[in-house]
Amino acid sequence: MQLSKLITIIMLVFFFKSGYSQTDFILGKHPAWIMQGNIYEVNVRQYTAEGTFKAFEKHLQRIKNMGVQTLWFMPIYPISQKDRKGSLGSYYAISNYEAVNPEFGTLSDWKELVNKAHAMGFKVIIDWVANHTGADHYWLQTHPDFYLKDSAGNFVVAYDWTDTRKLNYANPELADSMIAEMKFWITNTNIDGFRCDDASDVSDAFWKKMYCRTACTKKCFYAGRRRKTFFK
Repeated sequence: MQLSKLITIIMLVFFFKSGYSQTDFILGKHPAWIMQGNIYEVNVRQYTAEGTFKAFEKHLQRIKNMGVQTLWFMPIYPISQKDRKGSLGSYYAISNYEAVNPEFGTLSDWKELVNKAHAMGFKVIIDWVANHTGADHYWLQTHPDFYLKDSAGNFVVAYDWTDTRKLNYANPELADSMIAEMKFWITNTNIDGFRCDDASDVSDAFWKKMYCRTACTKKCFYAGRRRKTFFK
């Protein structure tokens, strides 16, 4: 995907969703808080000895004292077991988009962490993996048509990511389902946005559909060549 296309999408979403002037649309302005604040990437599993949301909470003040504004959490979802890479598996091989990795804690633990972070003035964004799922995501059984298949009828693996299966965005039902999964985190856990992984491998048509469908959430959008990020 060309950078110019992503820049066009950036400008369009701010014009469409944020009520900016046409001048702002042309300039492609971003929300002030993301332009001025520092982003801190959080690897929950490796951050503490316990590797849990509760254990990470204890470090919020120290991170705040560092001048961090936005906490970006690497994927917090359950990791697929099938074709797992190593004993721990990759965060980006997701088995369920509407659950948290039980090794990290519960969904209630996550909500409490988000609330505490907000109370301290942080913004919270989470990784979103739209290009593929893990090799045992339940969609492979319930909606096999959500996935790309090769000429032999096998599910497609992107690159050397053998623990994943590539999604098929030519299927409009998949796009609608993915948007619903994203809305789940916005409406149920009050996060401030998403950092979307491997965004350039997902069609522009999906991203446009996504922000049109989620306009009621008042999310805004930032994009880079390989990544997209959505914000309030």
